[in-house]
Amino acid sequence: MRAHCKISFAKLSLGLAVLAVAAAAHAYPEFQQNIVKTTGRAVNCAFCHTHADGPEGAAPGQIGHLTLAEQAELGRARAAFEPNAKPASPILNAFGNHIINSIGKKKFLELKLVPAQLAGALPKDSDLDGDGIPDATELAMGTHPLLKSDGDPWLLFQANFRSNLTEIILAFAASVIGLWGISHLLHGFAVATAVEDEEAEESAE
Repeated sequence: MRAHCKISFAKLSLGLAVLAVAAAAHAYPEFQQNIVKTTGRAVNCAFCHTHADGPEGAAPGQIGHLTLAEQAELGRARAAFEPNAKPASPILNAFGNHIINSIGKKKFLELKLVPAQLAGALPKDSDLDGDGIPDATELAMGTHPLLKSDGDPWLLFQANFRSNLTEIILAFAASVIGLWGISHLLHGFAVATAVEDEEAEESAE
């Protein structure tokens, strides 16, 4: 009987813990709505969360699917009020955790009132997907900071041009040298042909 009571109590405690965490879950749609409004891009919660529908639910990446260890990690991440706490929230993706680590949960909550200022608060040198466009710029433009293929075409072209500038210069130099060599080779053939023609004419005379 006691064992049964202990098991029931454990299940009840686990259920209450899940409900408590779920009750504290917020997707902060202000930021998503601001992106849609200012950029016209139809982004979903997967911009910052692990699940496209946000943190609330029982699917993988949502509150109701978390293990006890993940719930504990979520609690620690929620307590990251100051920057550089290195949160690892299981309901946030790498960009979401990067935001909290960069500015802290306290500043993040303050920016709910002015969501357009979030991009300006992020580090200018961070580029999580390595596409050459800073995460702050991608946030402001509504392109995904974790998708290398998702970015403003002109900015992607500029970034690729800069990153491949050495190869472009070498290829251009090789082309110029190659054309110069070919032109001199053709000129040499022309001169040789002219000399042969002159010798042939002289022999005929």
